Amino acid sequence: MTSSQPAQSHSRGDVWRHALFLHAWLVLACLIVGAMSGTASWAEPNSHPPSAGSFQVGEQLTYDISWLNMTAGTAVMAVSDGGMDGGRPLAKLVTTAQSRPAITKFFPVDNRVESIVDPATLFPEHLLFKRREGKKKEDIEYTFHQNDGKVTVVKGGATETLEMPPGTQDVISCLYFARSELSFRPGASLTMNVFHDKKNRKLDVRVEEIETISGPWGEVEAARVLVVMPFQGLFLNQGNIRVWFTNDERRIPVRMKAKVIIGSIVADLVNRGLAPSPIQ
Repeated sequence: MTSSQPAQSHSRGDVWRHALFLHAWLVLACLIVGAMSGTASWAEPNSHPPSAGSFQVGEQLTYDISWLNMTAGTAVMAVSDGGMDGGRPLAKLVTTAQSRPAITKFFPVDNRVESIVDPATLFPEHLLFKRREGKKKEDIEYTFHQNDGKVTVVKGGATETLEMPPGTQDVISCLYFARSELSFRPGASLTMNVFHDKKNRKLDVRVEEIETISGPWGEVEAARVLVVMPFQGLFLNQGNIRVWFTNDERRIPVRMKAKVIIGSIVADLVNRGLAPSPIQ
């Protein structure tokens, strides 16, 4: 018994850590809920420009992240003014994740991801990931050159430029792109590209069903979307994630769920704040 306890403790720590940061992968997963019909295809970056009508500057979505009915942490996704660039207004998408006090005692987490996007296209231009997990502290910076099909990555004092398809999303902008572009048609599928951790990842998504679900937000009609991740292992058992969006003009992701080796990790919306004026 004694020899197995350290391994068991380490395993639990890993599960809690992944629970806290599942939100980042869930956001990444949302990206491909395509606004297209049934056949899978690469999205043409400029063929159908999105709009930012489904969200507003000032919007703030707060989620409780739980595992085995225990709340491990809180994730917040917010939209703010990103300033101007050459006369163009920009939007800043900020996602944070923090561990609850009981978890912080043995594995403190305080992560922040900031994505600057062009509201006219919802393509990312810059992303900063401030990672604070346990004793680990690092900042990773991405600059997207959409027209050139390249991304510059700064990590650990080293800079490198890598290839990417034009129209690539990051792990934050993908959610807002999907909210503005997706069509809730059961059976619709799409494959798109997201750049994360120095890699281009193709994600396959299909809209499974329109159903009524209940939670802290009450009872709503929602589109259930299956996102098939391109990898397994770590903490994901099957590599798949499901996301529920409200089936209305707001298209709010109210629940996100992933199966793990033991049980499931769930992110439920617990609060939504709004601003009076949309992104222009």
